[in-house]
Amino acid sequence: MNSYHIEHTEAYRIVRDYQENGYHPDKDRILRQAAGYLEFRKRVANFLHDHFQQTCTRNCFESRLSACCSREGIIAFFADVVINTMVSKRAEIDVILRALSKPNDGYKCVYLGEQGCMWRIKPIVCEMFLCNRAEETVFSHNSRLEDEWEMLRRQARRYQWPDRPVLFDWIEKTFIVRGYDAALMYLHKSPGLLMVKKKAGYGS
Repeated sequence: MNSYHIEHTEAYRIVRDYQENGYHPDKDRILRQAAGYLEFRKRVANFLHDHFQQTCTRNCFESRLSACCSREGIIAFFADVVINTMVSKRAEIDVILRALSKPNDGYKCVYLGEQGCMWRIKPIVCEMFLCNRAEETVFSHNSRLEDEWEMLRRQARRYQWPDRPVLFDWIEKTFIVRGYDAALMYLHKSPGLLMVKKKAGYGS
């Protein structure tokens, strides 16, 4: 496995270990804290389904020309892994771990299967990405939809962009205090995000 696969596998195994070591009150607390985020993700999913599914399926998935799901091109936060694991069945995570255990010699994302993305709640970076072609196709005829999408993009930052206390940072802390450490804990490891936190005036 390359470093990308190793880091993602490590994150999934940490969350599984966390769950299997009896931290059920923590799990319940995490899901309660993430309730607003999960509701937000439903709104985004509905928006994309209603306005982009046909365009994106035809132009990207069916043609296999998508730049969205390129090999090792996605950024997954540790919180993405935590939330996806906690709302998924064990068998679904087993599928992801099996995919990560194999070399990916193609040009597509390791998580892209025959039925699409293997994640139940895909990484927020993936969910909020629209290519220029898709945006032009949909928004050129409807500025109201473009305004709605911009509003959703701003809302996404409230969960992941640490210019204030945010859910993704809190989830990382919840695992850190239990003694866990993972490369995907970007809100505690990325120099850029640490600088954002510093400028915002609160520590890690």
